[in-house]
Amino acid sequence: MPPTKGEESAGPQSRMEDMEMDGEAVSTDLSEILKEGTKESHDRAENTQFVKEFLKGKIRRELFELGTVALYFTYSALEEEMDKNAEHPGFAPLYFPLELHRKDALAKDLEYFFGEDWQDQIKCSEATAKYVERIHHVGEHEPELLAAHAYTRYMGDLSGGQVLKKVAQRALHLPSNGEGVQFYTFDNISNPARFKQLYRSRLNTLETSRETKERIVEEANRAFRFNMEVFEELDKFGKTLGEVVQASGVPLHDGKGDARKCPFYAAKGNGEIGCPLHSVMAMVQSCPFQLVLAALLALTAGWYLL
Repeated sequence: MPPTKGEESAGPQSRMEDMEMDGEAVSTDLSEILKEGTKESHDRAENTQFVKEFLKGKIRRELFELGTVALYFTYSALEEEMDKNAEHPGFAPLYFPLELHRKDALAKDLEYFFGEDWQDQIKCSEATAKYVERIHHVGEHEPELLAAHAYTRYMGDLSGGQVLKKVAQRALHLPSNGEGVQFYTFDNISNPARFKQLYRSRLNTLETSRETKERIVEEANRAFRFNMEVFEELDKFGKTLGEVVQASGVPLHDGKGDARKCPFYAAKGNGEIGCPLHSVMAMVQSCPFQLVLAALLALTAGWYLL
């Protein structure tokens, strides 16, 4: 569950002050402050039903596809703002477009799932739109907080995301050449562990005040909540799906139901409802149970593994 307002008010500042009052040494490194300040979010993410089910391989293709849609809009916004602020002193050391940018990889995944006209089939959902709006606000008005969104997303992708890639390929029977999971493939990072060390060291070089560091931690926790809201939205949609049962006993969507209940559907020009899920299911006759998240859950599992 997302943190309550009371928990938010405690915030990283209160925890740091408590440590100081207890005589504990408090690191001034932003990477350590972020790790400590988002620990509760790590724990919540680890214990969500989404993570537990996903890591068991109980994943569902159609929700995975919609999760990829949400990621596309999220990374499009994030990388647009990162490009705009590439030389901002509060973010410049973290700008690694060749190594990290995911938008183009996600576009390849969407083309694999939806075909060449994938852009006509997708729409930004309500929960994703709120996340995107916040990213654009930060990029325009508080660019020093972009570090929180970049850290939360990319470090997760390089950590638990690599595990989830294998789970998704196995559970969804995706091609071994990486089609459908290009999002997880970082061609320009040969050693993810070393790159994460470099990224953390760059975080520590940011010239930020204590107050700004606390704001970055708060923003990172806010990013967790935005992602959790997207998960919840996908979960609610998943519960509206009709089900059939294959020989293995795993429930599968039958392609029926009201497409308007899908937060990602796009209305076609002729008035026909064009939900990516229903378009896909017209062609796909089988898919594993409960898939949200290989993409979005890369973040969740990655948070815990950081």
